[in-house]
Amino acid sequence: MAGGTRQLVFVVAFTVFLANCVDYDILFANKFVNHTDSSKVTLPDAFLPVDVCSARIRDNVFVIFILIISGVFWLHRLVKFIYNICCYWEIRSFYINALKMPMADLPYFTWQEVQARIIEIQKEHQICIHKKELTELDIYHRILRFKNYMVAMVNKSLLPVRFRLPLLGDTVFYTRGLKYNFELIFFWGPGSLFENEWSLKPEYKRGGNRLELADRLSSRILWIGIANLLLCPVILIWQILYAFFSYTEVIKREPGSLGARCWSLYGRFYLRHFNELDHELMSRLSKGYKASSKYMNCFMSPLLTVVAKNVAFFAGSILAVLIALTIYDEDVLAVEHVLSSITLLGVCITICRSFIPDKHMVFCPEQLLKVILAHIHYMPDHWQGNAHRYETRDEFAQLFQYKAVFILEELLSPVITPFILIFCLRRKSLEIIDFFRNFTVDVVGVGDTCSFAQMDVRQHGHPAWMSAGKTEASIYQQAEDGKTELSLMHFAITNPHWQPPRESTHFISLLKEKPRSLIANLLMGPPSLASLHLGREGSINPVSIGVSEGASALRSLSPVSTSLHLRGSYPSARLPRPDHPAVVAGRAMTGSGTDARTISSGSSAWEGQLTSMVLSEYASTEMSIHALYMHEMHKQQSRGEVSRHTWHRQESDESSESVNEDIEAARNFPRSSTFPTTSHHEGAAHQSGSQRRYGGTSDPGSFRAQRTARMPMGGWSEENQMGRHHDTVPEEGSEDELPPHIHKVT
Repeated sequence: MAGGTRQLVFVVAFTVFLANCVDYDILFANKFVNHTDSSKVTLPDAFLPVDVCSARIRDNVFVIFILIISGVFWLHRLVKFIYNICCYWEIRSFYINALKMPMADLPYFTWQEVQARIIEIQKEHQICIHKKELTELDIYHRILRFKNYMVAMVNKSLLPVRFRLPLLGDTVFYTRGLKYNFELIFFWGPGSLFENEWSLKPEYKRGGNRLELADRLSSRILWIGIANLLLCPVILIWQILYAFFSYTEVIKREPGSLGARCWSLYGRFYLRHFNELDHELMSRLSKGYKASSKYMNCFMSPLLTVVAKNVAFFAGSILAVLIALTIYDEDVLAVEHVLSSITLLGVCITICRSFIPDKHMVFCPEQLLKVILAHIHYMPDHWQGNAHRYETRDEFAQLFQYKAVFILEELLSPVITPFILIFCLRRKSLEIIDFFRNFTVDVVGVGDTCSFAQMDVRQHGHPAWMSAGKTEASIYQQAEDGKTELSLMHFAITNPHWQPPRESTHFISLLKEKPRSLIANLLMGPPSLASLHLGREGSINPVSIGVSEGASALRSLSPVSTSLHLRGSYPSARLPRPDHPAVVAGRAMTGSGTDARTISSGSSAWEGQLTSMVLSEYASTEMSIHALYMHEMHKQQSRGEVSRHTWHRQESDESSESVNEDIEAARNFPRSSTFPTTSHHEGAAHQSGSQRRYGGTSDPGSFRAQRTARMPMGGWSEENQMGRHHDTVPEEGSEDELPPHIHKVT
């Protein structure tokens, strides 16, 4: 925050100085300066006198306007900076006095150790007065309250970040400026849906006045969009200047940095689990960065490669001649544009080399995509088996974009954001109101949280993701892409002391038992045919084959390989033996009641850190195997549903009973949309005795079934959106007259 405030002052002051206080005719040698003592022109000679500079600033109305806007923004940043300093001081006092963690030792504590101390302090001092004990999930809910809402809205395709453009096709546009406006509208801005940091406003918890609230939200979005439109020139100038000052030196030093890739902002929300902290997400995505870069580099155009080689050859030839002439006589540099030509030729060669593939590279996109899936955990179904197609590559580029594309989107954000708010987000006002009412629960000691963050398989599970028979959720309530199941598994592995609900416990234990042999094969050695599960008549289980292939690709990243590498690199370091309790706990991971990351407390500092790192890799590898296994099971189940549906149509085409079976199969087939319609028999969600969904779900009888077309990465087509009426959810006037019955999660 302090750095941003200083940068704002520097950028504004330096820009005003360059625009009004420099005589560029002298700087470019278009005007001669008479010196009495020396004929050499110095840099101060190009600076205008103070009175001339101040007069030019006073006479420029646009500069005065920019200075006023910048001053107001700087004061806002200063107040926010002072407020954050006070908050950080309270956090520092809490760590020192309550958690007994000195600031000097804090960098050496893991998050699990900090969390364990908070839970112990709650038992002794009751820092949360509303409940006796805190759980790991309660702590995550307090930290990630608003981020869980954002992850859920991206998962349900509620936020307008996907667009179909005439020439570009399906495009994702999600920038930091757009994200800032979303959070301003929903969470903390004036007139937002939340009255404080932990509670949704009471009127948004009732369904009777939903139309009025939707109109109010639509009007607020309109005014914020207009404000963005009015401030667009100022914000655009700031974005351009900030990008120029930030990236010019980097581009000069490393011209190929613009060809590097990074995880897009949309990708970080699409790939994020519920209840996943920032450092956990970045650690997971960083492990998949290398494989993702290799996968994207597989798609090199032969024509572009030939053109790049020839351009690099021509530019290199000219550069070599200029460098040789410079070495022979340095006065060549005094010739006009020679130095600029050398710089531009060097940049051109570097850019061309980024389009020339490595001659030793092997084209294996399917294996790379499996390694990527093992780390990022989420992937559309149609990518598997189509990794070699350019369509898959283009869709993955929406998650893993060029750094240059990221910069360009941020520069265009001030221009595009107002139109997205005014013309796209306003149309979803009623759906947003319904979302916050239906998917908000009050948790004792935490406040209002997103119900998806409860990771309750029964209420938000998807039958196509190993939750068949365990979930009572309608299509409207199901999380897409296995978000609930994968998030639950990730949180259970990351927090082995956490005690999930009974239904979730059964799901976790069943899932952990399935791929146990595959995890053992990954950690202990190469897979053998004997380790594969055989089906009927000796056929090999394709699920085991698929996961084993992914396990083989991951073996180089497994903790065993890491520990062996460290053992060879540091002979003096003693790693735990295979029968050591730490390794046994690491293999079992969450199966035991001991936190694998805190076992080595009695060892030396080096051995403790090394063992903790190895066991952390065990946890990461276990989650990777479970992600691969769940995706393979999902793929096999989806194929089974399609084959059964096709068989019914072929064998009983003329039977009236087959028509009913087809309809029933279509209902059971995995599908969803942003807010899909439900049939009468699906009904509303089962209201748990420990929590309440404000306002409940809409009357299922008022919905009309319709087919929806799946879009890549959880998106759904917006066809027939204009035909969908906003009166599908009946008003519940009784809830306005009576206080809502709030069941709290304990």
